[in-house]
Amino acid sequence: MQGITIILIEKTQTGTNSFGEPIYTETETEVNDVLVGEPSTDEIQNAQVLFGKRVDYTLAIPKGDDHVWEDTEVILPAPFAGRYRTIGYPTAGIEANIPLRWNKKVRIERIQNG
Repeated sequence: MQGITIILIEKTQTGTNSFGEPIYTETETEVNDVLVGEPSTDEIQNAQVLFGKRVDYTLAIPKGDDHVWEDTEVILPAPFAGRYRTIGYPTAGIEANIPLRWNKKVRIERIQNG
């Protein structure tokens, strides 16, 4: 099994505006070996009930990844081409107890076509 390279949009707070709200700078970071899959029926229903959002895909993130996946955006290449936003928190297993190269799962929803 081989994953694809996706772009993670990382936000860094660089200051505040005149109303005291944070100002962010976005940085595009490549994340390699990410699997893209279809969500299960339960994942679709749970996201709809809990967050009011529709899960389009789930991402399997490689072991050792330390990026922040909560409330962030990702860009996927073709055939999934588009900009997506993560939903909820990633679920992760104990790396040593999972036999494959991936141990974290992130749900995403489409926000813009590629």
